[in-house]
Amino acid sequence: MLKKFIFSLSLNVCGAFCYALAINCFLLPSHLGEGGVTGLMTIFYYWLKLPPSLTNLCLNGLLLFIGWKLLDKRTVFYTLVAVGSISVCLRLTALWHFKLHDPLVAAISGGVLMGLAMAIIIKGHGTIAGSTILAKIVNKFLGIKTGSALLFFDLLVAVPSFVVIGFENMLLTVIELYISAYVLNKMLEVFVVKRSFMIISDKSAQIACALAKLNQTGITLLEATGYVSQKPKKVIYCICEAKDTVKLMRKIEELDPQAFVVLEDVRSAYGFELAKLL
Repeated sequence: MLKKFIFSLSLNVCGAFCYALAINCFLLPSHLGEGGVTGLMTIFYYWLKLPPSLTNLCLNGLLLFIGWKLLDKRTVFYTLVAVGSISVCLRLTALWHFKLHDPLVAAISGGVLMGLAMAIIIKGHGTIAGSTILAKIVNKFLGIKTGSALLFFDLLVAVPSFVVIGFENMLLTVIELYISAYVLNKMLEVFVVKRSFMIISDKSAQIACALAKLNQTGITLLEATGYVSQKPKKVIYCICEAKDTVKLMRKIEELDPQAFVVLEDVRSAYGFELAKLL
């Protein structure tokens, strides 16, 4: 339990550092904006010269009241860690400007780093607050991908920002937001998405036993009947981590090369006690 706690804390701090680098090294030097609270933070920096670290704390502190009621307390706690770490890292890297001649390169680099940072923080059970809290709420209740929901809320701030940063930089900001949302979705697929197997084989007992040992989770055997043959069949159903897919596929092929296998992505899987019973 302590190891998981320390690991999650480390992920939030690491993600916060990457997030601060994206802002200070790529976005601010090229006069680019952002979405959500970070977008407001950059606008206040360009317009009023307010320190991003201070703006980040104040605006996200207000939005955390929303998250306190609608998100679980663990997420809120790690969000506090992430927001505090971002403010500290923004302060520490305030002079780390990386001026690029082509602002499009800055938009692409900042977008990739921003998406990576948010994925690391979400993997650590936190958020960067702001529009990320709204995106997590939408994902929880409507099932829309976190990155896609985040892009929508970010555009609500990014598009009007052309008044401060100019039309061309606003378009570059939209490109940066799209890239960060794309990277976030892809990273979350690697971190979060599980895979489900449905296997029909004459060696179902052997395969089920082997998969249970490899996957360290329960295996479900479903009763079925072949429509053409009218013979009873045992259908194996199991859920695994995405990283274990190749290992399980090799074992299935080794035991029965003729097995019929259906492999699908699973957006969510809940119920630890149920998983042990399967």
